[in-house]
Amino acid sequence: MAPPPSSLDTTKISAPATGRHYILGLGIFVGLVLLFYMTHRILMHYDPRIAAALQGGAMPALATFLGTLPVLFAQQFSQRTFDGLLGFGAGVMLAASVFSLIMPALEASGVQGFSAWGAGLITGGGILLGAALLLAMDKLVPHEHFVKGVEGMHAHRLKRAWLFVWAIVLHNFPEGLAIGVAYAGTDNVGATALTTGISIQDVPEGLVVAATLRGVGYGRTTAVGIGAASGLVEPLAAVMGAAVIGISNMFLPWGLAFAAGAMLYIISHEIIPESHRAGHETLATGGLMIGFVLMMLLDTALG
Repeated sequence: MAPPPSSLDTTKISAPATGRHYILGLGIFVGLVLLFYMTHRILMHYDPRIAAALQGGAMPALATFLGTLPVLFAQQFSQRTFDGLLGFGAGVMLAASVFSLIMPALEASGVQGFSAWGAGLITGGGILLGAALLLAMDKLVPHEHFVKGVEGMHAHRLKRAWLFVWAIVLHNFPEGLAIGVAYAGTDNVGATALTTGISIQDVPEGLVVAATLRGVGYGRTTAVGIGAASGLVEPLAAVMGAAVIGISNMFLPWGLAFAAGAMLYIISHEIIPESHRAGHETLATGGLMIGFVLMMLLDTALG
């Protein structure tokens, strides 16, 4: 998630997009929809669970795209609005990690015959492995945090746009992975609740990303395009997660816990610090509480 553009350099904002840009963007969107449809049909014959994961991962990708659209018509949003949205997204992700990933991981371990201690150790180990992978990626993959700046190996060799793209990929990968692992399990209703919650928080996330890119000098079409494209990593990660778990159900508790650990790392390492940096801690915390309760209710009602 990104901070509001008011904290960044706004001296290079370009003119609005032309009609040709809109036509090009529409053509790309239609092409992606057709590609998704064909891939989904093929996967339905190969493995329905992977096809379901692809379909589930497409929902937050679409939500991210919808969230970027206001940037085409508005110049900026207040710092308070962004901090509230960041807190809301953190709350949804936190509840999703607990109710849709960690608790099902404990239950799946119990079904496989592990004791309470064994289930706890497996789930805890998976959480730590997920967080460790995100920590390693954060240190090795060149990217630029919207607040902390450039990180990762050889980051100076890449253009700034690519650094932003990689930062967004690092953020969205755990969400897609969680969706894929959930659909690879036996609780499709719970997977639907998880997908719905992530999709809800991806709408403001798309807005934050596109508006921040707009604030650092990218044109409207470019900012919206990159913001929308950032959501495409989620269906890809969803297919990856479902494919790995599809090899054997023994990996299910590990996969659920792994995805939870990766999401918890993003929440603590990136989203919450950024939502508090401008002095709006109360608003951000309120957003977190609302997001947490909303996701809890979704999981309870649908599960």
